[in-house]
Amino acid sequence: MTTRGETRRAKCHCGAVEIEALLPDGLGSAGRCNCSFCRRRGAAAVTALTKTVRVMRGADNLTRYTWGTGTAKHYFCRICGIYTHHQRRSNPDETGINLGCFEGVLPQEYEPIPTTDGINHPKDRDPET
Repeated sequence: MTTRGETRRAKCHCGAVEIEALLPDGLGSAGRCNCSFCRRRGAAAVTALTKTVRVMRGADNLTRYTWGTGTAKHYFCRICGIYTHHQRRSNPDETGINLGCFEGVLPQEYEPIPTTDGINHPKDRDPET
């Protein structure tokens, strides 16, 4: 079985952290979330398959933030503070990668970027979903 998409590398601002992942829909999957955390973070993310995410450099420079159910795991460079990626709460098989961490990519060129309703997340109403 052939997996479609493209494999891309992304890195934080200082270059201490570099990740690689398969993006099934490429950079065209950019989206934002309006949950309490993501709306403060503000970065658009593209969809990667979690099982393909590899830290190529700087695993020891990554720090993780999680809260609530602990399902979503948000990663940041502990040196420059840039959000690099997060394992999604809505689908842990997917990882969002910061669109701004891809070399030569200007997120504003992907506007309008759709927003997912994270405020009304199904798991906030029914923990079994």
